[in-house]
Amino acid sequence: MTGWVTVAGLGPGAEALVTPEVSAALADATDIVGYIPYVARLAPRPGLTLHPSDNRVEMDRAHAALTMAAEGRRVVVVSSGDPGVFAMASALFEALEAAPQHQGLEIRILPGITAMLAAAARAGAPLGHDFCAINLSDNLKPFSEVERRLRHAARGGFAMAFYNPRSKSRPGQFERVLQILREECEPSRLMIFARAVSTPDEALSTVTLAEALPEMADMRTVVLVGNELTRRVGPWVYTPRSVPA
Repeated sequence: MTGWVTVAGLGPGAEALVTPEVSAALADATDIVGYIPYVARLAPRPGLTLHPSDNRVEMDRAHAALTMAAEGRRVVVVSSGDPGVFAMASALFEALEAAPQHQGLEIRILPGITAMLAAAARAGAPLGHDFCAINLSDNLKPFSEVERRLRHAARGGFAMAFYNPRSKSRPGQFERVLQILREECEPSRLMIFARAVSTPDEALSTVTLAEALPEMADMRTVVLVGNELTRRVGPWVYTPRSVPA
C-alpha cells in the first residue's frame, strides 16, 4: 500500500463550507491527525483512526503524519479555515525539511475557506482592495515583531485581518494593538469584530476605531480593519476597488 499525507482545511465551522475535495479526502483516509476540537468535528467510522492532540504541538503532529504515511497509511492532517493560513501546511513542510527520508511521499494541500474571508463575506467586502493578515499571537514570534508589522501595515494603507487577537494568557496585548492603530489611523476607521462565523455562536459587530474595546475580541474572533477609504453602505461595509490618484 502506498501512503500519502493530505493537509486539509475544514473551513470556519459550518459543514456546508467544507469543500467536496476535502470531504473526499476525509472519506478515503485511514488516519486523521489534528488539534482536539478540529478532530472532534469528524465522525468516527470503521477503518478510521482519530489522533487528536493538544494545541502547540504542531511539529509533533506533522512528524507523526509523515511517519504514518511512510508506513503506508492515508493520513489527513486537519486545520480549521485554510491549512496554509497560520495552520498546519507550513508545519508539515518544516517537518519534511528535517526528514529527507520522507521527501518522496505523496503530499497534497487542500484549501479551505479561512476565517477572515468568511468574516469579510458576512460584513460585505471590507477586504475589497489591498489587505494583509497578521497573527497577533506571540507564541511563535516576539510581540515586538507583531507591533512592527502592524505599524507598517497601517502606514502602508492596507486593510487588515487579525487572527488570535486576545487570549486569557495575554489579555493586555490587544489593548496595545488598539493603541498602535490609534497612533497611525484616524478615529473613524471601521473595525469589524467577527466571532465564530458560520457557527451557532456567530456574532458580528462593526464599530469605529474610537469605539473599539479590547474585550470585544477573544480567540474565536477575527478582527477586520478597513483602510482609509472603507465605508458603510446600508448595513454593509466595503472597501472600494480603486484608489484616487
